[in-house]
Amino acid sequence: MTKPFDMALFLSGVLTGSKVTQQRHLRQARIMQAAIQQRWQRDNPWTWRLKHVSWFLTQRLRDKSDATQYYYRLTALLVWKRLGNNRELPVCRADRNNRE
Repeated sequence: MTKPFDMALFLSGVLTGSKVTQQRHLRQARIMQAAIQQRWQRDNPWTWRLKHVSWFLTQRLRDKSDATQYYYRLTALLVWKRLGNNRELPVCRADRNNRE
């Protein structure tokens, strides 16, 4: 049996800020990981595509407060950055334009 994916190790290179902030990002990344695993059976963030992250941010968080959505977008940006995708997440850009 394989070991579960270690999200803390995966994000260790991009996590900055206070210990509490780092713990929040790890907790939220694990929640994202579990939701994407349940929906698409993709436990490893290296196999995630834009549609997986976009689905989580738009569908899974649609009933959450604006503040919660904001903090999850920050975590998604960290994951996206760690994956080596330097361009901005389109979901985040579209949300920002809709709020103006």
